[in-house]
Amino acid sequence: MARTRKRIRTPLSERFPPSAACTCETCVGYCQRPGWWTVDEASRAIAAGYAPKMMLEMSPDRSYGVLSPAFRGCEVDFARQIFVGQGCTFLEDQRCILYGSGFQPIECRHCHHAAPESGRQCHQAVGEDWNSPQGRDLVVAWSKLTGFWERTGRVVQHPREQKKHSP
Repeated sequence: MARTRKRIRTPLSERFPPSAACTCETCVGYCQRPGWWTVDEASRAIAAGYAPKMMLEMSPDRSYGVLSPAFRGCEVDFARQIFVGQGCTFLEDQRCILYGSGFQPIECRHCHHAAPESGRQCHQAVGEDWNSPQGRDLVVAWSKLTGFWERTGRVVQHPREQKKHSP
């Protein structure tokens, strides 16, 4: 009888370790576009009170969402192009107020001018982390906590809740 091996996945924090701190134009420029947390990081950020400073970014096919630091002015909203020029809500005086706090998103810790390809790989891996039951559950929990659906004029039931109420 053949054994099936369970694949052990290397944690994203090990696959994409923090880069050296840098204040060059390229690295500070990354701060204009908020980086993504992993699902676990976003959960801890919500528990620490950062939920009101998050926005919901949708995947291109709209099959899942990602909670990320908001563009300034886009807090508790969908990520919208109109706010792109405002920069990250956590960027103050060209410095990230989350730096060194334990709440800086993995993409912000990892992205660096010396490794642009690695940044793309990190972004894809974090997207895959959100495209999961845990990611969807956290988006729903954040939506309820912040009143996101009411604020955006939408009422949406989580797929699991729809099943419970179906005849």
